Order: sequence, then structure tokens, then C-alpha cells
Amino acid sequence: EDPSSSSSVQNSVAPELPGFYYDSEKNRYFRLLPGHNNHNPLTKDSIQHKAMECKRLRLLEEEEKQKQKTARAGLNSPVLLQKRQLGLLSSTSYCRLVHELKVNCMQRRKIEIHSPDSSVAGTNNFKIIVADVACERIFTVNDVEHGGCKYGIINLSGLGKESLTVEMYDNLYFTNRKVNSVCWASLTHPDSHFSLTHFSKLCLMGIAETPGCASLLPASLFSSTNPGDRPGMLCSFKISTAWSCAWCLNPQADNCFSTGLTRRVLVTNVVTGHRQTFGTSSDVLAQQFATQTPVLYNGCRSGEIFSIDVRQRNRKGQSWKATRLFHGSAVTSIHLMEAEHYLMAADMAGKIKLWDLRTAKCVKQYKGHHNEYALLPLHVNEEEGLLTAVGQDCYTRIWSLQDAQLLRTIPSPHPSSKDAIPSVVFSSRLGGSRGVPGLLMAVKQDLYHFSYN
Repeated sequence: EDPSSSSSVQNSVAPELPGFYYDSEKNRYFRLLPGHNNHNPLTKDSIQHKAMECKRLRLLEEEEKQKQKTARAGLNSPVLLQKRQLGLLSSTSYCRLVHELKVNCMQRRKIEIHSPDSSVAGTNNFKIIVADVACERIFTVNDVEHGGCKYGIINLSGLGKESLTVEMYDNLYFTNRKVNSVCWASLTHPDSHFSLTHFSKLCLMGIAETPGCASLLPASLFSSTNPGDRPGMLCSFKISTAWSCAWCLNPQADNCFSTGLTRRVLVTNVVTGHRQTFGTSSDVLAQQFATQTPVLYNGCRSGEIFSIDVRQRNRKGQSWKATRLFHGSAVTSIHLMEAEHYLMAADMAGKIKLWDLRTAKCVKQYKGHHNEYALLPLHVNEEEGLLTAVGQDCYTRIWSLQDAQLLRTIPSPHPSSKDAIPSVVFSSRLGGSRGVPGLLMAVKQDLYHFSYN
């Protein structure tokens, strides 16, 4: 049963009557009162919220009692090992199934956050966490009590210890705008910088003219060295309403990053300052560069996904669009697979699709994701064969990449709300090459580690 459903039990017990709801505990109907008054205990919203909270608490209790079951019957360690020894499983399939088995056994543990500045740790709510390529550091965006956001970096080297602690480094930079997108960048060496795209809170109310800005910050800003030796912001420029950003790692478009704006795409070279502008018919909510070619993939509010070869000069019209795919709702996240023949995309209708770029056809769908209006990311781990996504209902779901099987649904440790949607990072090497496998979850002021058992 999907935890986000709210009326499956009710419908199976008694028919639904307009203006009434059926209480299964009291075995009788009650009249629904009109409106959305929070003090009214019998509104439809309050009843659904109560039902979802009961299911969340039940799932948390089952997890504490280690009642997790595998998504496939008969999947266990002895059977896998026996099949591997008999040659019935390839090494790739064996590793994938082991990860699948371990994911169902992950147990939640809270992480202690330490900081050189004692006023930093645990005082602000996490909004976004993004890991670097090696999963050694986590870049964080946190709410500030007086409004706006601030940035930090968490060092994950302490995850391998029994104490399960991490070090968080803060800096003096903050913004009074809502940070909408973050990506790690590479100038002097991999993951040496990170790019941020943020826009004014007024844009959430539909004021498209409100200016935003894009910034490139050196990672050395977040360190315990002498503050006087730290470099300043590398570049920061004002732009129209910004929704997404992406850094290019292809040498043919070296030192370039893209920003998805309202009805256009802006590609900037941070060294020369040269910019290219590509007009679009819709807001660009998600972006990613290919690595084998200097091609940028874009996901739009209209549901369209298209690619741009940034080597060509921009032209009027839309003749520069290459690959074109279409979702039925706004595309919130895209992920280009390693071989760059497939593209994963999620939309605001809760659909997650795997597209074959060679045939422009959807080859798989991953069911169970919940979204209606939020910009929610996808997390693809091809080595482990897993897809992870957090829904608007605050549940973290993990699928098998191979056959789209939903492997596990993880409830949030906090009650579900719009301002408490978890942000997650998954890796089999959290903390570096010798790191520990598992899932990191940031929600409210807390950081949790779901470790392999």
C-alpha cells in the first residue's frame, strides 16, 4: 500500500457519501464541515493529514522493529551467494542484488554535527544538500531565522567512526533570496567550486520580472584556515528569474556553466565572460550537460525536454533544438545516464520516465513517486543500480534501475509538511573511497544516516 494514499481503507469498508466521512474506528459516518479552518477537526484536509500521519508513525514503528521485507520473494544473502558460486549470477547482477538487499536492511541513526563555530551546528533548517563527485563533502543550503539562506560544507570523514559525527563549516555569505538550484563546479580541480542559482521569494508569487542572480563560490571559503586568507566570490551577476544551473565538464566547452531562466537559457564562460542566450517557449526548470559532447539537456515547465549543442551560435526561433521529448507536466529533474544513450526525467505529475535518446521513446516508468508542484530532484546511482527520489509527501522511495521495482519506502522522521521535505544523498562510499555505504537524509535541523546493516 502506498503511504500517500488516504482513502483506500475507507473505500474498502464503507461507500463514500458526499458531505460525510466514515470513521472506521467508531464505525459510523460524520458530517464534513466546509472550509479549511485548522481548528475544525472534520475538514477533508485534516482527515487526510491525520490518516497520513498515522501511516507514517506505523511505518516508523515497523522500521524500529526491523520488519523490513525485501521487494522480491526469496531474496536473501545465502541464496545470492549460492547462485554466484554456481555461476548462475554474473558479478554485475550479484552486486546489484546485494545492494538491493542492503537497501532494505538500512537502519536510521542520527548524526551529530560539530562545527568550529558552536553557533552554526543545528540552529537552522536544512533546505538542500548536494554531494561532490567523491561524496567526501556535502554542500548545504540552510534557512536563516531572520529570513533568507546561508551556505555551508559538511565533511563526511567522521561517518566511518563509531561516534558518527560530521564537521560543518560555515561562512559569512548569505542571501535574502530563495536558493533554487545548486551544482558543484570544477575549475582548478574537480569539485573545487560550486555554482548557485537563486531568485527572490517574490518569484514564488508569479512576479517574473523580479531579478535573480547566479554566483560561483570557491570551496576554500568553507575551511578552518585564517578568514583573512580566504578568497572572495569568483563571480556573481544579476539575471532574470533563475530556476536551474549546470556545470559543463566537456573540454570543448571548458569553464562554462548554464543557467535556466524564464523562457531562455544562458550559457556563460566564467573565464572570458562570454555569454550565449537561447530563447525558449517555457521556463527551464532542470538542466544537465553531457560529458562526452558539449550538449546541454533542458527540462521545461511546458513538459518539453530538448538538447542544445553549445558550440553552435544561437539563432532566432527554435531551429537549434536537437533531441526533443515531451512529458505531460512540468519537468522538475533530469539525469543523463553514463553511456549518454538514456535520460531519466521526473515531472510535477509524479511520473518518472527513462527515455531512450536514440529512438526518443520512453522505455521504463518508475511508479509511486508523489509530486504536484515542487521542484524535486532525482538521485541516480548506476553502479549500485538504484534510483532515489523524495516525494512531496515527504517519503523517500528507492527503485531498482533495471526493472523499475519499488524496493523501499522510507518515512520521514518528522511529520509531513511543505517546509519539511527531506533532502537526501545516496552513495556506497559516503566519506570517500573508503567511506561507508548508505543514505544521508537532511530534514529540519537534523541529519540522519541510513547505514547498511
